[in-house]
Amino acid sequence: MIQQPETKIKQIRELKNFTQEYVAQQLGLSTRAYSKIETGETQLTINRLNEISAVLKVPPMEILGFDEKQVFNNCKQDGYIGINHINMPEKLIQQYEETIQALKEQIAVLKLLMEK
Repeated sequence: MIQQPETKIKQIRELKNFTQEYVAQQLGLSTRAYSKIETGETQLTINRLNEISAVLKVPPMEILGFDEKQVFNNCKQDGYIGINHINMPEKLIQQYEETIQALKEQIAVLKLLMEK
């Protein structure tokens, strides 16, 4: 049995730094309707999982098998909570790098527009 797929969706969405509003808009839903999916108030269907998967750009089976412990290891030492990188999938790293590059390009364009 797959445990809490709605929690896995939320964790992946947050890792990708997407808001609920953004995902809801991409799905053609209200933010409240999407929020109900993440909280488990609305039952997740296979079709909806496929749609969310497309927005998050993560295959459905990776969403269902997602384990945040493989991405982050929270450790506490002397009252300090640190996050150590563990086994971050290459695909996720590549997506972050592509997002960073796209944002850098957008910043460059906006700076040019501001100079005019």
